[in-house]
Amino acid sequence: MSLDTTPALTPVDEARRQVEICNACRYCEGYCAVFPSAFSQRAFSDGDITQLANLCHNCRGCYYACQYTEPHEFALNLPAALAEVRVESWERYAWPKGFARLFQESGVALAGALVVGIALLFFALTALTPEAGEGFYAYLSHGAMVAIFTPAFLLPLVAVGIGLHRYWRDVDGRPITFAHLKSAFQDAARLKNLSGGAANGCNFEDGDRYSQARRHAHHAVMYGFLLCFASTSSGTVLHYGFGMEAPYSLFSLPKLLGVPGGILLTIGATYLVWLKTKADPDLGAASVWGGEMAFVLLLGATGATGLALYAATGTSWVAPLLAIHLGTVLAFFVTTPYSKMVHGFYRLAALIRDAQRPSGAV
Repeated sequence: MSLDTTPALTPVDEARRQVEICNACRYCEGYCAVFPSAFSQRAFSDGDITQLANLCHNCRGCYYACQYTEPHEFALNLPAALAEVRVESWERYAWPKGFARLFQESGVALAGALVVGIALLFFALTALTPEAGEGFYAYLSHGAMVAIFTPAFLLPLVAVGIGLHRYWRDVDGRPITFAHLKSAFQDAARLKNLSGGAANGCNFEDGDRYSQARRHAHHAVMYGFLLCFASTSSGTVLHYGFGMEAPYSLFSLPKLLGVPGGILLTIGATYLVWLKTKADPDLGAASVWGGEMAFVLLLGATGATGLALYAATGTSWVAPLLAIHLGTVLAFFVTTPYSKMVHGFYRLAALIRDAQRPSGAV
């Protein structure tokens, strides 16, 4: 009896095998940006496959349209193949590299980071209680918040920047022009690649049925997050630029941005959690399902705890809710380079790189 000793393909090699078959078939030419980009080439380097993987939004429409999925001998599952490469690329580019696999595979690690963040902030609340202050600052001084969150915000951005530099080098990125940025940001703002080839939506949560649900949930999360970030930024400007310190009234700019942002973020993340439970795990990177779910839950908790904290203003609940909210935010920031949050940075970079492809190359 003979044994098959053929070595298993690496994720990149398996994705390359499948992309080459797709390149010969071209049935999915009108689908997302992955296919025009792939069909503009005849040979695919490892960097090319990494670029295609980060262009993919895992909408899964191509899988349900494909005639070469199992039981066909080609056994195509392009969404899963690209998802494996995508996750592998995030781990490879991550800095420090040792944290990447831990955060991608283990939702427990994310939960642990949240618990540690809350515990540290509870300690800060007892050790750094200010002598005077209003609102949140009656429990944790402005200086203490700045001391805790400035490095927690900036250091992860440095780590992401190092990863993006490595990515750009591997995908042979060119000098970036305003036109490239405009094209990429327009696609990102509309979540164009989640609209499906005929703008009917994708097939993420319900097999071969088209749906815009995932796109709408992503829009809620994305714009909710941006509104919350804008709220914090406006509060910083008011504090340092105009000497106007928190707490702010309901009709102030920080609240007018932050409250709708928190609502959108919470609803969108909750919807994404529900959709993920409906989706087929075999069409994604199944090994990191728990880590991805933990990230979405952490994202939603950031919005929900912020809203709860605002609702508790003037009550005895402010102190514990402040610690929980700040702990959640701290855990979110610290895990950004290693959780699925980093996908936003890489997909934007992939869109910019795709915008550099000659318009006639299809």
